[in-house]
Amino acid sequence: MEDIAEEYNLLREAVRNFVNKEIFPKQKDIEIRGELPEDIFRKMGSLGFLGITIPEEYGGVGMGYLGQGIVEEELAYASPSIALSYGAHSNLCLDNLYRNSNKKQKEEYVPKLVKGEMVGSLCLTEPSSGSDALAMSTEAIRMEDYYLLNGTKTLITNAPISDVFLVYAKTGDQYSAFIVLGTDEGLSRSEKFEKLGMRGSPTGEVFFDSIRLNSDRLLGEEGSAKKIILGGLNTERATFTFMLLGIARRALDLSLSYVTERKQFGKFLYEFELIQDKLANMYTRYEASRLLAYETIRKVEKDCLDGLLAASSIYFAGVSAEYISREALQIYGGYGYIQEYESESIFRNSILGQIGAGTSEIREIVISRELIKRYLKHGKFQL
Repeated sequence: MEDIAEEYNLLREAVRNFVNKEIFPKQKDIEIRGELPEDIFRKMGSLGFLGITIPEEYGGVGMGYLGQGIVEEELAYASPSIALSYGAHSNLCLDNLYRNSNKKQKEEYVPKLVKGEMVGSLCLTEPSSGSDALAMSTEAIRMEDYYLLNGTKTLITNAPISDVFLVYAKTGDQYSAFIVLGTDEGLSRSEKFEKLGMRGSPTGEVFFDSIRLNSDRLLGEEGSAKKIILGGLNTERATFTFMLLGIARRALDLSLSYVTERKQFGKFLYEFELIQDKLANMYTRYEASRLLAYETIRKVEKDCLDGLLAASSIYFAGVSAEYISREALQIYGGYGYIQEYESESIFRNSILGQIGAGTSEIREIVISRELIKRYLKHGKFQL
């Protein structure tokens, strides 16, 4: 965007340099082997990317969610898998932990997560509660001077490699958040899941078997996690929208490159009206997604509990990214179906855009509920 501060333009340039040096050379390997480079978090940490929203006193950069979104977009342009793992670490775990922790917890965990010395995950989804997140059965029972944590979390990004888990659990009839370490006795995890897309981002299950957690592992006050969950979902949706922008932009870029080089029947592909129609629709959806993403990130900075634009942004960007990636594959024709060509992996990766951070169907519910609530409050359509 032309009107964003110069510091954000410098950040984008820095991430692009990092992507060109560290990610593009390994891009195909990450997708085919399905492995996240072991040193990637430390390298991103050394450049300040992991702690974008964290104040300088804890080793961060002190920018807002726009900065985080820019990193997401540029990483996703080269490797959506790395962008996904980055978002789970930097936004879902680190940012949530920082904003809801006390001074001692900040000092203990935040600098290590900022540097990439520790990898983080957020644990919300369970085998029997996905879209209905508050129907969780993971429970932390308060004993005399500690909590006893039992339950299972699934589809957890970074679970196989994480050192720190931000875990939501029931405490009586309320919800609380806890800091759980990979070294805690009673914690175990599955092997990484084999997935359709985002293969370089490890996903798995985490099991809690009577883990004893002292009160210094409680994040915020007991019973305060519902607000943390809802606010975290909105910032997640706002920043992850930028990951979808990166995917869509890459698909559009590859399509433009192909149609200006490839000929059929003696003409370049871009000279055919059918291809022109595809390109026009792809670009328009990308640009609309981009404009909505920037408007949303500004709103979420001011009020992370405002879910209307957050849900709308990721909803539209998710549908658009999959559409644009699907059209890119179609433009490539038979080649688009072969792993050698990037259009194949882009399409697979784009599908998560309508599943992660709440499915498209859940986003539709959130949007409609917010619209009705505001209409009843004001008596007219009003943002």
